[in-house]
Amino acid sequence: MRQRQQSKDTKAKLAPKQKISYEKKTDPALTEYAVQSLNWLRQAEFLMSAPKLALCVEDTGYEIAFAGRSNAGKSSAINALTNQKQLARASKKPGRTQMINFFSLGNPDQRLVDLPGYGYAAVPEAMKIVWQKELENYLIHRKSLQGLVLLMDIRHPLQHFDLMMLEWAHSRHLFVHILLTKADKLNRGPANKTLLEVKQQLKKMKLDFSIQLFSSLNRIGLEELSSVMAGRLNYTLEQPSEFDLNEIPEVSETDIEE
Repeated sequence: MRQRQQSKDTKAKLAPKQKISYEKKTDPALTEYAVQSLNWLRQAEFLMSAPKLALCVEDTGYEIAFAGRSNAGKSSAINALTNQKQLARASKKPGRTQMINFFSLGNPDQRLVDLPGYGYAAVPEAMKIVWQKELENYLIHRKSLQGLVLLMDIRHPLQHFDLMMLEWAHSRHLFVHILLTKADKLNRGPANKTLLEVKQQLKKMKLDFSIQLFSSLNRIGLEELSSVMAGRLNYTLEQPSEFDLNEIPEVSETDIEE
């Protein structure tokens, strides 16, 4: 009996060990929705630019605006999301987005908006004040504005203007989806640590906003962002899509706002 037990133990030791998978299983329906959302967002076309609220697109339909500091990577995120390298003008010099830029999504009543960056901008102080005033007018008076995608450099999250924007959006009952951009600049451990810390800070502030890691350079978080955008813009899942994520061209460092 003892010999038989030893034999079983020996077989157990020699048997190949099964690897335990800790990967989160993705709902196929959610994956299909993300893929179709990306396909839909590829329809984005430049609509117009406006230097002030009075000259903006007619205030009908609904739109989601991308906001953040001038070096957070707004234009690069829009280009990655729509798979169009030059749709939004990305530059290595922060502060180049000087107007409110509108992009239609198949029809003029569904729009993405690229807002002038707040905070640092390589322009005279007087011009910076004008920009901030027009940005404030847009955020307060734009009726078609449904919510914000707020971008923060993962290495410098929750700066002064970021906190002001979050509190303001909360007071207006707008949704905010936060992108911690340039996630490729950190290893996975530090990036996830920062993500957790920002989530905890939002909880302390009693702000129930969604948040994710993102990188325009290597497309970290692209599917998650596309799903959020499509959901907020009332995009519905239709027939199976043939769009392949691998068809998206790689983005080079020169395409990214620094």
